[in-house]
Amino acid sequence: MAILTNAPRGTQDVLPGQSGRWQYVEQTALDTARLFGFSEIRVPTFEHTELFNRSVGDTTDVVQKEMYTFLDKGNRSITLRPEGTAGVMRAILQNSLLSGALPVKVSYLVNCFRYEKPQAGRLREFHQFGVEMAGAASPAADAQVIALAKAVFDALGIQGLALELNSIGCPTCRADYHRALKDYFASHVEELCPTCRERLEKNPMRILDCKNPECAQLAKGAPVVLDYICDDCREHFEGLKRQLDAMGIAYQVNPTIVRGLDYYTRTVFEFVTTGIGAQGTVCGGGRYDGLIQMLGGAPTPSVGFAMGLERLLLVMDQQGCPFPEQAPCTIYIGSLGEQAGLKAAQLCAGLRAEGFWAECDTMGRSAKAQMKYADKLGAKFSCILGENELNQGVAQVKRMDNGSTAQVALEPEAFVQHLYHNTFEEIAETAL
Repeated sequence: MAILTNAPRGTQDVLPGQSGRWQYVEQTALDTARLFGFSEIRVPTFEHTELFNRSVGDTTDVVQKEMYTFLDKGNRSITLRPEGTAGVMRAILQNSLLSGALPVKVSYLVNCFRYEKPQAGRLREFHQFGVEMAGAASPAADAQVIALAKAVFDALGIQGLALELNSIGCPTCRADYHRALKDYFASHVEELCPTCRERLEKNPMRILDCKNPECAQLAKGAPVVLDYICDDCREHFEGLKRQLDAMGIAYQVNPTIVRGLDYYTRTVFEFVTTGIGAQGTVCGGGRYDGLIQMLGGAPTPSVGFAMGLERLLLVMDQQGCPFPEQAPCTIYIGSLGEQAGLKAAQLCAGLRAEGFWAECDTMGRSAKAQMKYADKLGAKFSCILGENELNQGVAQVKRMDNGSTAQVALEPEAFVQHLYHNTFEEIAETAL
């Protein structure tokens, strides 16, 4: 029988040597969100397919080409989430969070799934950090969400990201824009891809987001949405810019941003970089005031963003951003013989209970091999227990960097206390 050694195309393993980097980024994002009043929410990996068809939009690339959809054993259509917002907003609505204090502010870490051509920064299983704010209609809410995204980048030491803004209006004024787009693209219908020919009648704005080179070239000459937004949407957009100016957050207006999902209204924004190749959008978001109503709730203004963690890590590597060093093993307690092994296990248990990373032999290695292993672990201290140490009730604990030793009693409580108060003074603050 063949051994399956390769992960599915478009997925990747996060190995032990890399997981600390991910944990640092994820915890930094969650901690930063908490400073803005956002608490973590966790939602299912899969949802009923209708949730995404209705919210993301059946004319989008995501729904038409990229979703992982299947029938479960109850013959229900289920989809692995292609993005986080729809499921989070469903959870907010289903669990009546809107009946409490407003706005509802939540943050989340999710894995998402889209059947795309894998490349740097774009995988079929990818990970996002996101936030949603439900219940706040003012441009100040948009600005706070944008400020939170920037604060995450600042906390991680990322520089040089450009914030690009646009307004795609509300359903009322967007109708005029759709008519203008239809008139424009109708004169070029033979140049559109088959998918965009279908979109021309249903949702011409989706043509602006098409990845087909011919459609993308045509989109460059299309009418600009900012020329069609109503006075209320324009005032909201101007209010957002005033808020960002007040906070000293630089931005530029990019009228070509429409985002790839149908639930967006008014504000859309992206943080982009040119340092990681074609997939330069590190964070994207905006306002979706009609989404909760679309899912069966009352009209509820909402705004949020999602940032791709894979792309975030690519940017950090490209810019040489520092990651915290992972703490090495504190002590390796070697042993010779069964009784010494039991004592080593007992001592390690006591040390771990105090917050130290302690290791002992599980391979039946020789004393020399155990010390080599301790060195590979980068252990700060080591000792070997044998018959003499057990009889005398003491062991020589060696400091690996300079070879100095200290005699330590083998009673568990005394061993822990002696190491904490004497041998481990320099690392006590970080270990405990």
